[in-house]
Amino acid sequence: MSQARVGLTLAFFLFGGSPVAAQAPTQAQGPEKGTCATCHEILPAARLSDPAKAYVNDVHASKGFGCVACHGGDATNAGLGAMDPAKGYVAIPAREQEAQLCGRCHSDAQFMKQYNPALRVDQEREYLTSVHGQRLNRAGDTRVATCVSCHPAHSIRPPSDPQSSVHPLKVAETCSTCHADAEYMASYGVPTDQHEKYERSIHWTMIEEEHDLTAPTCNDCHGNHGAAPPGISWVGNTCGQCHSVMADFYAQSVHARLFPMLGVPGCVACHNNHEILPAGDELLGFDEGAACVRCHQADSPSGEKIVAMRGLIDSLKVAAHEADSILLRAENAGVEVSQALFDLEGAQTALVHARAAVHAFTIDAVTEYVDAGLETTSEAYDRGQQAMGELRFRRTGLAISVAIILALIVGLILRIRELDRKTSTT
Repeated sequence: MSQARVGLTLAFFLFGGSPVAAQAPTQAQGPEKGTCATCHEILPAARLSDPAKAYVNDVHASKGFGCVACHGGDATNAGLGAMDPAKGYVAIPAREQEAQLCGRCHSDAQFMKQYNPALRVDQEREYLTSVHGQRLNRAGDTRVATCVSCHPAHSIRPPSDPQSSVHPLKVAETCSTCHADAEYMASYGVPTDQHEKYERSIHWTMIEEEHDLTAPTCNDCHGNHGAAPPGISWVGNTCGQCHSVMADFYAQSVHARLFPMLGVPGCVACHNNHEILPAGDELLGFDEGAACVRCHQADSPSGEKIVAMRGLIDSLKVAAHEADSILLRAENAGVEVSQALFDLEGAQTALVHARAAVHAFTIDAVTEYVDAGLETTSEAYDRGQQAMGELRFRRTGLAISVAIILALIVGLILRIRELDRKTSTT
């Protein structure tokens, strides 16, 4: 039989077969070299040969699972009988059956313990709670993401593998396959600029440039198998997974009570969601780039509070800079001030806490940390002044010593000359 005829025959079975669920494997079955893979790898149609070639590097293949683990059939049959529906053969699982097909193994805790005891076994159940799963099961929308949309069938790699579609560096790209496609997403009324905005965010900068793979990507905020937009009332909890100190202060604020009632999504109101830029002090106030101007007037009671908090933070920044400057001048001049410089780090810590306390939106919360920081900077500045005083004393003493030495040298030279004259006259 020619390769083309084999390809056409298998295509009939693959794309015309009934999507009957294959039986869950009781143990790993090695890749069927000599049966499925041997035929498929030489087929002229790429859609039939590429999966067999790609599966060599699949995580399931590395654990000893072969084609029948998902597709069923009879791996011992070297002919077309291997694809016998009576033996559980499934060509291409229907979209609505994919989660169930993967869940045959991945939802079985006892089975999964044999291969990866640490892997969660609630992915299928969690998927059913996601926007994707709900639309698939309740609305019959087969265009939504299923397991193979994010974990490409036949080439699934562990998330720690840089080539994996769900490696932290690849997650945003994987999600954008659908979510950045304006034509594909048109019927859902969902924006398609999230990926573009995310790549301008501080989170992506940390991952891509600073190689900090703990920085958040899509699934850290939206969930992975249970993906859904953070609700207005709990977006603060989502951000608080990493920004716990800010979240604690925010929970004490009037914003935490008002924003849900107003339909405002907490942190997003000031920091955006996908395009989260580095947070600077300019966000607090009413100058260009400030977030407060979106809701507050400068001459209102809340505006006055904002101005006061910004003034407190600026005062600590200035004091810390002045203390640091005088200590560095002293250090560069050779005066020992290492302990004072070390103590001054406490002012920077206080400044960090003061910036976090802004989220409580009370002057007292910010004042507590600013006052502590100003006390530290005052002590450091005083030590810097003492050091500069010591430096002036040393320089004055040195100048006097040099003057005395020069005077002695001059006197010695004059005495030598006087002796020389007496010697020449005698």
